[in-house]
Amino acid sequence: MGAVFKREMRAYFTMPIGYIVIAVMLLLTGMYFSYMCQSSYANITFVFSSISSIALLIAPIITMRLFSEDRKQKVDQALFTAPVKLISIVLGKFFAAISLFMLPLTITLVYQIILSFVADVNWLIYLSDLLGIALMGGAILSIGIFISALTESQMIAGIFGIGVSFFIMQIDYFSSAVNAEWFTKFCTSISFIARFNAFASGKFDFSNVIFFLSVVTLFLYFTHLVLDKKRWA
Repeated sequence: MGAVFKREMRAYFTMPIGYIVIAVMLLLTGMYFSYMCQSSYANITFVFSSISSIALLIAPIITMRLFSEDRKQKVDQALFTAPVKLISIVLGKFFAAISLFMLPLTITLVYQIILSFVADVNWLIYLSDLLGIALMGGAILSIGIFISALTESQMIAGIFGIGVSFFIMQIDYFSSAVNAEWFTKFCTSISFIARFNAFASGKFDFSNVIFFLSVVTLFLYFTHLVLDKKRWA
C-alpha cells in the first residue's frame, strides 16, 4: 500500500493536476478568509462552509485518473500481478487522493492561529470542521475512485464524477422542492452537505461519522469487486 501511495503522490506532482488543485483550493480559502475578516466575522467555520460545495466538485478531478489512466496505459495488469493485495492498491490510491484533497486545507490552521490573536476562537469547532470536511471529502473521493475503475477515459470519469457531486449538492434542494415529509427525511438522511453542516455547527454526532465511513467502505469495496472482476476477465 505504501508503494502505491508514494507512486500516486509522485504522479500528482509530476503532472499539473496536483498544483492546480492546491492552487484553486488555496485561492478560494484565501478569498473566503479575506471576506470573513472584512466582515468582522471571526469564525473559521465560514471558510469551511463556503468551500464545502466547491470541494465536492474538485474531488472528482483528483480521482478521475487513478484507475482509468492505468487501464489506458495498460499498466493495470502489472499492478494486478504485483505481490500486493488488491485492497492495498485501492487503499493506497484512496489515501493519496485524500492527502492531496486535505493538503491545501491545512492553511486553515494558519487562519485559525491568526484569528486567535484578535478574537476568542473555539478550537473544538475548528477540529470538528476539519474532521467533517475530511469525512465528506473521503466519501466523495471513494465514489470518484469507483467511477474511475469503471472506465479507461479520464474525461468520462471526471464528467460522471462531477455529475454525481452536483447531484449530491442538489439533494437538499430536492428535499425542499417536494412537499412530502418522508421524502424530506430521506433526502436529509443521505445529504452530504447537511451532515457536514452538523460538524460545522459543532454538533458532533457519531451517526454522521458512521454515515461517511460507510460510504467510503462501500465504494472502496465496490472498486475492489470491479478490479477483481477485471483481473480474472
